[in-house]
Amino acid sequence: MRNKKLNVKGSEIFIFERQNQDYISLTDIARYKNADEPKDVVKNWMRSKNVIEFLGIWEKLNNPDFKGVEFDLFERQAGSNAFVLTPQKWILKTNSIGIVSRAGNSGGTFAHKDIAFEFASWISPEFKLFLIKEFQRLKEQEIKKESLGWDLKRSLAKIYYKVHTDAVKEYLIPRKLGEVDIRAVYASEGDLLNKALFNITAKEWRDENPLLEGNVRDYATVEQLVVLSSLETMNAEFIRQGLDSRHRLVRLNEIAIIQMKSILGHASLKKLK
Repeated sequence: MRNKKLNVKGSEIFIFERQNQDYISLTDIARYKNADEPKDVVKNWMRSKNVIEFLGIWEKLNNPDFKGVEFDLFERQAGSNAFVLTPQKWILKTNSIGIVSRAGNSGGTFAHKDIAFEFASWISPEFKLFLIKEFQRLKEQEIKKESLGWDLKRSLAKIYYKVHTDAVKEYLIPRKLGEVDIRAVYASEGDLLNKALFNITAKEWRDENPLLEGNVRDYATVEQLVVLSSLETMNAEFIRQGLDSRHRLVRLNEIAIIQMKSILGHASLKKLK
């Protein structure tokens, strides 16, 4: 799933998905209180003994690998004038999964929604209520989008995928191959299509997106899925014509570019989003 974002009282709040759980940017929430030094806001929040207790209870309920001994040390020190705790230190010492740190664009400190809502309440009860309202609106939109478009998109892809795999089986797979070799041929053809449309192989995508589940096609747009269906049909025909993989890749990439330019912004496809 791509990064998502909310607009809460004029503040842009980024969200990303990790193991089917939503993580909300504490850094973005903190900017509502101090736009110049959001990191300091998060650190000040984590100095409280009540916050440390809350974080520890959450981890014990959700994280079997949570390091309780290290947590006990933080719990004893929390609340004292000398106590300072950064998110990075908490993550490193306790093996936290409730709070995570991300680098790069739209990076920063993120937390599971349970923890993020608690942080937002500390920032401002009003801000927390607006955050929850916008978050619920986002989830309702996602459910509506899935119910209206996902089944149709996947059904369309499956129909063309059957045509494609039949052609691979008939023209590319020699007789008497073992099942492992057969799957390898399919994987190779799948990457040919991935490269033609997404300019990336399945392995390259996984290496670039270690925190995301699924594969590159699970994160495709409606337009990309439509073009992918078309490419599968064209590839099946090219296979029947005896074109080798190199020439098929060039042809399919040219077709993908032409079709994407043609259908982007098409009114009929917008209805599927």
